[in-house]
Formats: sequence, structure tokens, C-alpha cells
Amino acid sequence: MSLFRVCAQTLPKPASLRTLSTTLRTFTTEVKAPEQSRSKDASDIVPVPTKDVLTADIVSGAPAELRNRAVRIYKPTRNTMQSGGAKTEKWRIDFDILSGGARWENPLMGWASSADYVQGTRLSFRSKEDAVHFAEKQGWDYYVQPPTVKRIPPKNYAENYVYKPHKLRIARTK
Repeated sequence: MSLFRVCAQTLPKPASLRTLSTTLRTFTTEVKAPEQSRSKDASDIVPVPTKDVLTADIVSGAPAELRNRAVRIYKPTRNTMQSGGAKTEKWRIDFDILSGGARWENPLMGWASSADYVQGTRLSFRSKEDAVHFAEKQGWDYYVQPPTVKRIPPKNYAENYVYKPHKLRIARTK
């Protein structure tokens, strides 16, 4: 058993586990003293090296056909049948539909069928940068569709009751 598991079994409170994990972390990490800089010249500035993205397409086990597929990164629009916009905060990745994707109509139910097994695959991400990083990591060609800006018209409730001659604003049924 590990030391943490033994301590977790002996200490019943979660707060004591938090303090134990922080004390263990302080003992295992080293603190380096900051170096004293002699002078701050422009020649002392060292550029930060860019991080290369290691593609995972070789070790992922995905078929070779997926390497040539283009994906679309987009932010979905709000459903017009609902008033909430809960599913519009995340970014998605969709695969483009193949032109020769062997589409047909299912004779039993009348549904549209396809031989393309990834056309219904959707991946969700918290930000656009996460989606772009994932697509680069998988080695996919991608394009980013700019999000649509929702326009909320200004509304004034008092305008419903403003007097305008020769125009009936509120229709009564009885």
C-alpha cells in the first residue's frame, strides 16, 4: 500500500487529508533561490522556444483514412426552439462529409444511410484553442468557422402602453 492510502485510512476527516497532501507536497518539491541579474540589457533577453505539437496519429491506432479528412471547428448556434443558450458555450469538431460517401436511403424506414462511419462523430471542447490543439495533435487538416454574434434587439416594455392616435395597441377579445 502507498503511504497516502495508509494515511487516508487512519485519518477519517477530508480536511486532514488535504493538509496531509499539502505537507507531503511541500516535502517533495524543491525551492530554488532566484538568481540575481547583473544588468537588464536588450542582449540578455532570451526568446522562449515555441512548443512543437507531437502528432498522435501514428500511435492512436486510427485508420489511415482519417489522416486526410478535414474537420470543421465551430461554435454551435442556439436552438431556435428553445430560449436558453446552454449548449452554445462549447466549441465542436465535426468531420466534413465525403463527396463519394456512398449515401443511400434505407428501404425499411426511409432514413438516410451512409458508409462514412465518422460523419456523426462530434467532439466538444471548452475553448477554441483546445479544439485547435487537439486537431493539430491528431494531425488533421482543420478550418475554424467564426462564431455568429447573437443580436439581442433592445426592448422597452413601456412602449406597449404609449399613446399613439388612430392605432389600437392592445386588442381585447371580450
